[in-house]
Amino acid sequence: MTNLRSSKGLVRACLTPDEKHFPDCSDKAAIEVSVAAHETVDFSFRDVSPGRYAIALLHDENENGKADRALFMMPKEGFGFSRDARVFMGPPRFKDAAFEVGHEPIHQAIRMRYML
Repeated sequence: MTNLRSSKGLVRACLTPDEKHFPDCSDKAAIEVSVAAHETVDFSFRDVSPGRYAIALLHDENENGKADRALFMMPKEGFGFSRDARVFMGPPRFKDAAFEVGHEPIHQAIRMRYML
């Protein structure tokens, strides 16, 4: 993960196979990982069963555990998605961020984006 604007707070990552719960990752099948923010951040998701997944990232600068929003629901903190899926008037669709996981390790490069 790249393009963090600061080293404040945490970067929260969620890996989910559930299209209906992307990008909020509120499903029980989601795997969540948090690490301290740095210039470049690496995540590892362990013991992931083969399947189709998508990743959602949040740069939780104030460490309140949620995505803070401004007027008109615009995100105040950074976000990013697997396959570097683009955002247009809301988060990307699952299919735009989804990728296949098999038995071999894979790597996803995700760029953080900030609206404000």
